[in-house]
Amino acid sequence: MAAPARAQSTSPDRAAGGHPPRRRIAGLQSPLLDVYLTPMRIPPPARGASLALATLLAVSAAGPTAAAQATTPSQLSGVERTVVKSIDAHNDDALALLIRLVDINSGTTNHAGVRRVGDILRAQFDSLGFTTRWVDGSAFHRAGHLVAEHPGPGPKILIIGHLDTVFDPSSPFQKFVRLDDSTARGPGVIDMKGGDVIALFALRALEEAGALDSMHVVVVYDGDEEDAGSPLSLARKTLIDAAHGAAAALGFEDGAGDPRTAVISRRGDISWTLTTTGHTAHSSQIFTKEYGAGAIYEAARVLDQFYRQLSTERYLTFNPGIIVGGTAVSLDSTQSAGTAAGKTNVVADSALVLGDLRTLSPDQLANAQRAMQRIVGQTLPMTTAHLVFADGYPPMAPTAGNRRLLAMYDRASRDLGFGPVVAVDPSRAGAADVSFVANIVPMAIDALGLSGHDDHSEQETADLRMLPVQTKRAALLMYRLTTTGARGATP
Repeated sequence: MAAPARAQSTSPDRAAGGHPPRRRIAGLQSPLLDVYLTPMRIPPPARGASLALATLLAVSAAGPTAAAQATTPSQLSGVERTVVKSIDAHNDDALALLIRLVDINSGTTNHAGVRRVGDILRAQFDSLGFTTRWVDGSAFHRAGHLVAEHPGPGPKILIIGHLDTVFDPSSPFQKFVRLDDSTARGPGVIDMKGGDVIALFALRALEEAGALDSMHVVVVYDGDEEDAGSPLSLARKTLIDAAHGAAAALGFEDGAGDPRTAVISRRGDISWTLTTTGHTAHSSQIFTKEYGAGAIYEAARVLDQFYRQLSTERYLTFNPGIIVGGTAVSLDSTQSAGTAAGKTNVVADSALVLGDLRTLSPDQLANAQRAMQRIVGQTLPMTTAHLVFADGYPPMAPTAGNRRLLAMYDRASRDLGFGPVVAVDPSRAGAADVSFVANIVPMAIDALGLSGHDDHSEQETADLRMLPVQTKRAALLMYRLTTTGARGATP
């Protein structure tokens, strides 16, 4: 990304560093969801399906209702069974709220729309006894953030969501549309208004079960996750402040589109700018001692050495997304388009390259930056090169604490009869707000939101059958964090 802000776009991937789009998973997603959610005959496993999936098909083919009935008291406590019943009882209410939120345009720069979504959710948290406030975003040129806090004696749990979408008011994609009895399309339905609703109704079920009284929960729903405000330090101050003292952070993004997975590591995403200069001369003088190689050759050298020296390192990527070079170069205010002037018989005196850098850990980021600067310093004759890194989304490393939290989530899913949950490969998990707190909290997990596919596009689609499933998983995880903390799981 050319700046910490991420450009609004309806393209399948964020222009500067969001997660890859969620697609249907061939041979997996449909039978898996049927297993979770509808009575069915046992289908044959899809080609390449794992033995674990085949076992899940056999054990769970009767659907979640029967699976829940089959759980024993040792698997679900009395409070947990009450929570599950509450979620089922209020699923229609959760869906109605989701539809209401999706039908409000809240593209990041539509500040009024973002605030309207925040107002609706704020009233919901108020009704649960939370203390709520709106953090004005004028200092970082955005609408602001919703914060809700419920004090209690239990360990502090941070819940992370966002109110904005990538679809601005001029987009033709504006409303929730039901496709069939189990799927719907709409702007932000999975990214991430579905996740916001899941977190809210998990807390509502815990309140009805009497469990919320002992819980300390802080909710931060950012209003600019899709296109972060500037300066970034101000735009994320509220979230970072809320993370201090928290035992765990739970993110409700939509994840990789596979309900058997969650995210415990994300690659960070920062931008870089390479500027090179040379000496203008007639092209017949290029490579001479007096005039050297020119700016374009120097930029090409740097990029070539980036590729040759660094491209094989796992989880490290660096993409030059735009380049201009010649005797005069410029970029527009969005830094997504540029102009260049020059002639074939004139040595270029300037070149400009913008790119991004993605890493899995702070150490990998620091090492990559050092290596890139070392390469930049080895200039061709009579040229200069200067590399600048901008602030961006930090990496979320796969720590032991994150693995413990995943183990707790996996246990909750199994106890509910929904089967195991494993970690997403970090290469499939892009930047998200949870990364800003990953180095502060002892444990963090993300992708607890609504399953679907094609987010960031006009085909953004949710599987509505997963709404109660994800809500139950989240509610049990929150409850068990309060009652047992990390003692109930081993990585």
